[in-house]
Amino acid sequence: MVKCLSLKFEIEIEPIFGTLALYDVKEKKKISEDFHFDLNSDQMKGLLRLHTPHTAISTLARSAIFSITYPSADIFLVIKLEKVLQQGDIGESCEPYMVMKESDSSKVTHKEKLEKLRLQAETSCSRLGRYRMPFAWTAIHLVNIVSSVGGLERSDPDSDSERKGHGTWNERKKKGFERMSVGEDMCNFATFRPATLTVTNFFKQEGDRLSDEDLYKFLADMRRPSSVLRRLRPVTAQLKIDISPAPDSPHYCLSPELLHVKPYPDLRVRPTKEVLEFPARYVYTPHTTYRNLLYIYPQSLNFSSRQGSVRNIAVKVQFMAGEDPSLAMPVIFGKSSCAEFFTEAYSPVIYHDKSPEFYEEVKMKIPANLTDNHHLLFTFYHISCQPKQNTPLETPVGYTWIPLMQHGRLRTGSFSLPVSVEKPPPSYSVLTPDVQLPGMKWVDNHKQVFNVEVTAASSVHTQDPHLDKFFTLCYVLEEYSFPFRLKDCIISEANVEGELKASMTGLRGALLDTCVRFLHQLLSKLILLIVHPPVIAGQIVNLGRAAFEAMSLLINQIHKNLEGNQDQHGRNNLLASYIHYCFHLPTAEPAMPPTGGATPAYELPIQYATLSRTTARPSTLHLARSKSISNSNPDLASTPTSPDEEVQRIIGSKGIDRSHSWVNSAYAPGGSRAVLRRNPNFTCELKQLLHEELALQWVVSTSTVREAALQQAWFFFQLMTKSMSHHLFLSSRIDLPRRQRFPDRFVDDIAALVGAISADVAGRYHKDVELVERLNSSLAFFLNDLLSLMDRGFVFNLIRSYYKQIANKFHTAQNPSSLTALRMDFTRIVCSHEHYVTLNLPCSTLSPPASPSPSTSSTTSQGSAFSSMHQDQGVASMFELSVPFRQQHFLSGLLLTELSLILEPDGEGVFFLHKKAISAVHSLMCSHDADPRYTDPQVRTHIAQLYLPLIPIVMDTLPQLHDFTDTSPARGRHAPAMQDDGDPDNGTISQSVAMAIAGSPLPHAKAPNFTMPTVAGRQCSSLSAECSRTLLVSFLWVLKNADAALLESWVSDLSVLQINRLLDLLHLSVSCFEYKGKKALERINSLTFKKSQDMKARLEEAILGTIGARQEMVRRCRERSPYGNENVRWRKNVTHWRQNTDRVDKTKTETEQESVVDGNLATEASLVVLDMLEIIVKTVLASELKESVLGGVLRVLLHSMAGSQSAFFLQHCFTTQRGLVFKFPEMLFEEDTELCADLCLRLLRHCSSSVGSVRSQASASLYLLMRQNFEIGNNFARVKMQVTMSLSSLVGTSQNFNEEHLRRSLKTILTYAEEDLELRDSPFPEQVQDLVFNLHMILTDTVKMKEHQQDPEMLIDLMYRIAKGYQNSLTCA
Repeated sequence: MVKCLSLKFEIEIEPIFGTLALYDVKEKKKISEDFHFDLNSDQMKGLLRLHTPHTAISTLARSAIFSITYPSADIFLVIKLEKVLQQGDIGESCEPYMVMKESDSSKVTHKEKLEKLRLQAETSCSRLGRYRMPFAWTAIHLVNIVSSVGGLERSDPDSDSERKGHGTWNERKKKGFERMSVGEDMCNFATFRPATLTVTNFFKQEGDRLSDEDLYKFLADMRRPSSVLRRLRPVTAQLKIDISPAPDSPHYCLSPELLHVKPYPDLRVRPTKEVLEFPARYVYTPHTTYRNLLYIYPQSLNFSSRQGSVRNIAVKVQFMAGEDPSLAMPVIFGKSSCAEFFTEAYSPVIYHDKSPEFYEEVKMKIPANLTDNHHLLFTFYHISCQPKQNTPLETPVGYTWIPLMQHGRLRTGSFSLPVSVEKPPPSYSVLTPDVQLPGMKWVDNHKQVFNVEVTAASSVHTQDPHLDKFFTLCYVLEEYSFPFRLKDCIISEANVEGELKASMTGLRGALLDTCVRFLHQLLSKLILLIVHPPVIAGQIVNLGRAAFEAMSLLINQIHKNLEGNQDQHGRNNLLASYIHYCFHLPTAEPAMPPTGGATPAYELPIQYATLSRTTARPSTLHLARSKSISNSNPDLASTPTSPDEEVQRIIGSKGIDRSHSWVNSAYAPGGSRAVLRRNPNFTCELKQLLHEELALQWVVSTSTVREAALQQAWFFFQLMTKSMSHHLFLSSRIDLPRRQRFPDRFVDDIAALVGAISADVAGRYHKDVELVERLNSSLAFFLNDLLSLMDRGFVFNLIRSYYKQIANKFHTAQNPSSLTALRMDFTRIVCSHEHYVTLNLPCSTLSPPASPSPSTSSTTSQGSAFSSMHQDQGVASMFELSVPFRQQHFLSGLLLTELSLILEPDGEGVFFLHKKAISAVHSLMCSHDADPRYTDPQVRTHIAQLYLPLIPIVMDTLPQLHDFTDTSPARGRHAPAMQDDGDPDNGTISQSVAMAIAGSPLPHAKAPNFTMPTVAGRQCSSLSAECSRTLLVSFLWVLKNADAALLESWVSDLSVLQINRLLDLLHLSVSCFEYKGKKALERINSLTFKKSQDMKARLEEAILGTIGARQEMVRRCRERSPYGNENVRWRKNVTHWRQNTDRVDKTKTETEQESVVDGNLATEASLVVLDMLEIIVKTVLASELKESVLGGVLRVLLHSMAGSQSAFFLQHCFTTQRGLVFKFPEMLFEEDTELCADLCLRLLRHCSSSVGSVRSQASASLYLLMRQNFEIGNNFARVKMQVTMSLSSLVGTSQNFNEEHLRRSLKTILTYAEEDLELRDSPFPEQVQDLVFNLHMILTDTVKMKEHQQDPEMLIDLMYRIAKGYQNSLTCA
C-alpha cells in the first residue's frame, strides 16, 4: 500500500498533479495502471474550479493498493508530476522551481518574481485549465524499501528514509550488500517493515524523451553507482509517502472499476483505490468477477510534414457509440479531483513540438455488448497557449479512429494509423482508416503517422481467435441465429456441426493463460453441449464425444503446464475449485434472475465433500436444504423440499436409451415426449444426465482421449459424483431405495469403467508409476463417494473386482510390494468414509449381504445387529479374520487382512508399508474417538468388535515389535541398581557395597530386565519404534473398548503359550508408554538441538577442510568476530538478515504440554493393562492354568509399579495387588522367592513417595503382605528378610529417596499392627515392632554413611552396625 501524504515545493504558485505506476525494468513492462493523486492546497485547487465544478469523492483518493504477482528486484515505483499547460517549454516551466528558494522570500526581487509567476499561473489555469504538460519525475527502487536493511541504497540519491533503523549509513549499506546472497527474501513484498519516505529531488522531464523505452533506460541508469541522472540539476521538492504491506481487508477500498469493496462503513470517507495489475508474466487465474476495461496508450505522432500552425498538439480520445458527436459515451475514468467519468480525455501537451511522444494512459469502462458502430475517435488539436484575437483555443488539425469490433472480436494491440485532415465522412466507423476513402485529405499522403496501443482487461472478450470462434458458435446455436457471418465463412444449419467440432478441436491451440482465464465458461459450455445436444433443422446433433474429447485434452493440458498448482493428492487447484464452487447441472433455458425473494432450486449453494479430503471429512455433504445424503444413515428417507416445476422439468429422472446414447428415453418412440419440438428459435428440451454421458464416453473412448482422461481421472470422477448427487437432489430421487436411484445401463457403465481402470492399475504399475498412483487414489476416492450415493452391495462388488485384478497380477509381478502398496492406499481411502461403522454392520448372519447397508442409524439398531451375530457365531471366530467375519464386516475385514499380510515376518520388501498400514488403522480409531456420534460407551463397545482380530494380529507380531525395555534400564527389578558404582560424588552408596554389608546371597544384582523368557529371547525387531508404538496404541484401544465378557470368553479358549504371549505384550505396552518425566523431555530436546548444531559444525568443517592456511584464517576471523564467523554464508543462524527458522528446541509451554499428554497416556495405557490383567485372572481362576499364568500376571503388575506412575493408577494397582496376594498367597510364599523380593522392593519404594495417598496405599499393601505371610506359617520370616534386603538396596542407591517419608510409612505399618484386633493376642504385633525398630536403625546408620563418606573410621563403624542389624533381622527370621 502506498499513501501519498504531502507534496511541497520551494515556491507554491500553481497546482501540481501526480501519478504513480509500477515498472519492471528487466521485463521492460509497465506492471500496473496509473494511480492519480492530488496533494494541492485548497487555494491551488480553487484556480481550476472553473474547469472542475464537480468533484467525485472517488477521485480524491491519496492511497493505493498495488498487487505484485511476480516480485522482483527490478521493480520501480515511478512518480510523474504534471502541471497546467502554459506558454514555454518544460525547461522554462521548471526553471523557477530549480532557482528560487524559500529562504529568498525576504528579498524584494524575489517577491516581485513570485507575484508575476502567480499571475501567469492564474491566467493559465483559467484559460488552459483542462490541459496538462509534463513537469518532472522520479523513481523509487522498491527492493530497498522491502528489505530489512533499514534504508535506501545510495544508487537512489533522491530519497531519504525516515524508517526507524539502527546503525550508521555505512553500516546499513554494508549490510545491504551482504543481503545480496539471500535471493528472493529481498523481494518479499508481503511482510516488510512499513517505511515513510521523503523524496527530495525530481528529474526534469525532457520533451523528446518521454516514451517508455526512454524511461527504462533512465531506470537502468539509476541502479548504477555513477548515474548520469545524478549529474543533472534537480527540481527540489518534498514528497512524503508511506509504503507498507497491504492489510488483509482494508476499509473504504474501491476496486479498479470504482466498486465499493466491503467493509465500506462510510461513503463520505476518502477512499483507497485498488490499482489493477498488468502482470509481468502470465497469471493462471480464472475470472471470478465481471471486468471490462480498455486502456489506450497514445505513443507518438509525426506532424512534421503537416502544413499550418501545428505545434502545441493535444490528442483528444473519445469512446463513440456512433458517428454523431453526441454519442460520445461517458466511460472514461477521471483522474484526480474531478468528475468520476468523462466523455473525453486529453493527452499532455509538449510545447512547440510537431512530433510529440506521449506517456498518457486513458482508462475506459466499456459496455459489455459492443456493436460494429462502437469505435475510438482520436481528434488532434493545436492549442493556442497565448491568447490572440480571432484565434480559438482549440484548432482541430486531424482525425483518426479505430473500429473496436471486427468479425465479432475486440480489436486490441498496437496500431499505426493514418490521420485525416478533415472530419471523417458518414458511415466511417465501419471502416478502418487504412481504407483510402475518395475525396478525403490525409496527413503526409495517407502515411501511418500516429502510433497507439490498445489493451483490454476483460472477462467478456477472450482476445483469442480459438476461444472466440468456439464461444461464437455456441452463441449461434443458443440463439439459433442462422445464417451467421464468421470472418469469411457463413455459418448455416448445414455446416454448423462441422464448424463447432473443428472449433472444439482447435481449442488445444489457444494460449494456456487465456484458457485458464475463461476456464469456468469454457468447461460450462462443453458440459452444456454434452447435457443438451442441440437440435438443428429438426435433427439432434450428437456433440457429446467431441465435447468429452475437448474437455479431456484441455484438462490434461492445464494439469501438465501448471504442475506447481496442485494439492497433496495431485489435483490441480483451479480444476478442483471449479468442481467445488462453480459446477452445477446446466438448465435448458438461460437462468433468469429470480423475480421474487425466492431462489430457484437449481441455484441453491450446493457443495460437495471432495474438496475436503485432507483430514476429517465433513459430517454431512451439505446437499443443502432438503436432506443430507450423509446423515447417520444415508438410506433413511424423508421428504425433501421439492424443487419447483421448472427444475423438475429440466432435470428428468428417466434413463438414457442405449440405442441413441444422446436421446433421453422419454423421447424414444412411445415416450412421454416422443414428438420433438421443431421450433428452431428455442433451445431444445432434450437433455442428458451428465454422469451417465461421462461414464459412457469414457468407456467407449480410445487412444489419446482415453489416455488424457486417465491422466486426470480425479476430475471426471468428481464431476460424475457431483452430477449424481445433484441429480438425486433436484429430481427428488434421494428418497428412493438405492437400487432404484440409477438406471441399469448407467450401473453397467460404472462397472465397466471401474473394471477397465482397475486393469490399468494392475497392468501399468511398473511402467507409469506416477500415473498409476494417481489413478489408484482417484478410483478409491470415487468408490468412497459412491458409497454415499449408490447401492452398497454394488460398490462392494466393484471393490472385489479391483482386488481380483490386483490378485491376478501378484503371481507374475516383478515387484509385488508395489502392488501391495497400491492396494493398501486404495483400502485406506475407501475405509475413510464417514459412515465406515454403519457400512460394516451385517444385515444377516454368515452370508454376504447383497447390499450391506442396513436401515439403521440409532445405537439400538447397531447393538441389535451385533447381537444377532453373537447368537449365531462363535466368540473365537470374532477374533479371527475368518470368512464369516470378512463377509459380515466387509471393509474392516479388508483393512485388517491388509495389515496382517503386511506384518507377516516373511513378507518380502514390505517394510516400507508397515507405517502406512498401521497408520490406516490408527487413524480410523482416532476418528471414532473424535466422532460425537460414538461417545456412548455401549456404541464404542460395538465398534471395537470390528477390530477384535487386531488383538491376535498384534500378538503374532510380538517378535517384530521394537523392544522398549532395552533402552530404559530404569525398568529393571532394582531400578536404582543401575547407577554407576564408581561415582563417589553422587551421594549414594554403591549397590555392590550395600549388598556386601548385608551379606546378601539373594540375586539382587541380576540383569535388570525381569521379563518373560519369551520376551528376552525375541527376534531382532523389524518394526520401528514409531510403528510399534502406534500399533500398541491401537491394540490398547481395542482392549479398552471391547466388551469384557467377550474378552473373558476369548481368553478362556487360549492356551498357556498364547496367554503368556498376551502377557508379554502387556508387559511391552507398559514399557512403551512409561512416563519419562518433564526433565527427560527437556533433556531429549536439548540433545536434539545440540545434535543439529553439531551437524552444522561438521558441515562447516567439511567445507573448510581440516588443515591449511584457509582454515587458520577463518578461525582467526572467528575469534575477532563477536558473532562467530559472520560472513560465512552457511552460518545462517547468526546472520542479521534471517531469523533462525530451523528451530529445533521447543518452548517451555510446548514441553509442558507434551509432558502432560505423555503422563495422561501412560496412565491410560497402564489402566487398560490393569483391566486386562483382571480379566485374565478372572478367567484362569476357573481353569487349571493358574499356576503357569499367575506368575506372569504378577510380573506385569510389578513392572507397571516399577515405573513412574500417577497416584490415580497406583491406587488401582495396589488394590489389584492386594487382591492377588490375598487370593494366591502360595504364589509368593511357597514358590518363587524372586517375586516376593520384587514386590517388597516396589512397596518399600512407594512407601518413601512424596505423595501421601501413595504412601498410605503402599503401607497398607506391605502390612497386609506381612499379615498374609504370618497367617500361613505363624511368622513372616520371608517378608522380614525381603523387606530388610530391599531397604538396603533402596537406601543405598536411590538418589531421590526420602528418609522422612519412609519413617512415616513404617510408623503407619506399626499403627496397623497395634490396632489389628484379630492378631492382637498373637506374637505378630511384637514381631512387626521388632522389624520396624530394626529398619529404623538400619535406615539411620545407612543415611549416616552418606554423610561420612570421607571419614574411614566412622564409615567402618557404621558398616559394622548395619551388618549387625541385618544379622538381627535374619536371626528373627
